[in-house]
Amino acid sequence: MEELSQQEKPKIEIALARPEDAWGTKNVFYQTWLTTYPNKEVGVTVEDVEDRYKDRFSEKELARRKDRLANPPSNEIFLVAKEGDEVVGACVLTKRGNFNQLQAIYVLPEYQGRGIGKMLWSEALNFFGTEKDIVVEVATYNTNAIEFYKKLGFQDTGKRWKDEYTRMKSGAIIPEMEMILKARK
Repeated sequence: MEELSQQEKPKIEIALARPEDAWGTKNVFYQTWLTTYPNKEVGVTVEDVEDRYKDRFSEKELARRKDRLANPPSNEIFLVAKEGDEVVGACVLTKRGNFNQLQAIYVLPEYQGRGIGKMLWSEALNFFGTEKDIVVEVATYNTNAIEFYKKLGFQDTGKRWKDEYTRMKSGAIIPEMEMILKARK
């Protein structure tokens, strides 16, 4: 009898998100936010993140996510990384007029460092192509993401801001920065 450690591990597959992935995608965002965004220096707490997500798993919000996954805007795709039926990563991409925007690449904390982000990025490039600049917005203190994007060729544009969208219950706002991958025409 073969031991479990010698059995082949399920492989990661990248696919377009489907309505049945709604809960899994929300969970990836929530778990990643919990381990990434609390930061004493900027005043963001675990309670802030939990408050931000308190209603995001409600039937209403899950129905909204299912609808969005079933009927995405023509300029957007939502990718998932799955191990079997479990969503372990997510990526949201939007084509804009003069540039493309990488909205998010999130991978469950326990799956990070396994190349899943790079797999999602590879599919993102298939969608975007290289004819337009690709922009991503990152929390200024999210050094893991910043280093990941640098390895992909993104450069810091120097642009910094605080957006009310990221204001937490405590009043803290996540400071953001812009990174860009220049078009290769």
